[in-house]
Amino acid sequence: MPSQPNAHRASAVPARSFQRRRSAIACALACLLLLAATAAMAQGPLRTDAPDRYVVQPGDTLWGIAERFLSEPWRWRQIWQANPGIANPSRIYPGDVLVVDRSSGSPRIRKAHGGGGLRTVKLSPRVRVEELDREIPTIPVNAVAPFLSRPLITTAEEIDSAPYVVGFPEEKIIAGLGDTLFVRSITTTRNDRWDVLRPGRAYRDPDTNELLGYVATSVASAQLERLGDPATLVVTRSHKEVEVGDRVRPAQDEEPIRSFLPRPATAGMRGRIIAVLNGVSQIGQFDVVALNRGRREGVEVGTVFAAYQGGELRRDRVQARRSGWNWRSETPADTSFWFGDWELDGWNRGRPDPNAPLPLHRRASRADGQFIVPDSRTGVVMVFRTFEKVSFALVMRANQAIHVGEVVAPPRSL
Repeated sequence: MPSQPNAHRASAVPARSFQRRRSAIACALACLLLLAATAAMAQGPLRTDAPDRYVVQPGDTLWGIAERFLSEPWRWRQIWQANPGIANPSRIYPGDVLVVDRSSGSPRIRKAHGGGGLRTVKLSPRVRVEELDREIPTIPVNAVAPFLSRPLITTAEEIDSAPYVVGFPEEKIIAGLGDTLFVRSITTTRNDRWDVLRPGRAYRDPDTNELLGYVATSVASAQLERLGDPATLVVTRSHKEVEVGDRVRPAQDEEPIRSFLPRPATAGMRGRIIAVLNGVSQIGQFDVVALNRGRREGVEVGTVFAAYQGGELRRDRVQARRSGWNWRSETPADTSFWFGDWELDGWNRGRPDPNAPLPLHRRASRADGQFIVPDSRTGVVMVFRTFEKVSFALVMRANQAIHVGEVVAPPRSL
């Protein structure tokens, strides 16, 4: 009987030793995971070849600057550290010095002290001086300037209710710069500047066939001379000849795109490229595209999508070479005889007499004779103008030619 406690203690020692070893191993693994996570956090979204210091140049854009530091420029806000000790801390100007600050363990981009402070502007008598070193815009403004106010997406109701050109003096059939327009009907207005627009093609959702709106392209700008029905307007700027039926609307001044920062589309948001606004067939960098998603779906100015191609069915040529079916070669002993992957899809020759005992000339192919093309990223687009059901986006990056119909979705990390 006295030996039993000793035996119990002897068996307990290896158990406790095993538990200690297991705890030590678990602790070591946890430390390794913590170190790996810390290293990943320390690197963050920075590129491996990111500069430690960059001087902002005239002509730079926020997107271009972000690409110097990040593989995914839309993540700029995650690492940008606005310096509260200088004027306009969230804006960047030519001459500002950007540095990588790793002092906090997680890298941040900030302005160097002494750069981007208060600026001195010299004033001369009788000369109006504007600030020459305007803040750096988010995207190339010259690429989107023609699309900030024109064209626009409108509805059939808006087209029907808008004042329209009904004619011209002296029985003209078109009008140009300096010509007078008769417009029905403008009886009250606070605006004397008007845009002349021409309703164009309809945009439809390629998946649901829903009518998303009509494109109204800019034809001319005009000055209101007299209210009435018809009212009279004079063409002050002409892009095309004005025709009877063109619509007019009060001119609208768009705010310059300078103050927003890109942000990725929300999870689950998907759409398609439905048109390219400059009429090319293959879309490249700085082309403007229309998307079948707008304010209704939560798209905002600055929303970033990645464009993807793939998903279509293609013929498997390898399987096609093995599609010569011979019914004589199969037996009931072969499982493919009962559960085979062949599909009868036609006749090699003219259809035989229905009284023929066997379909000697039937054609068959394997059911797996097609495959789905994996999707791949073709580029990145950023929305700069939104409508209710449509938005305009600028192609910021093109890995290859992008095409109308490609899917846009939140960008996945590379």
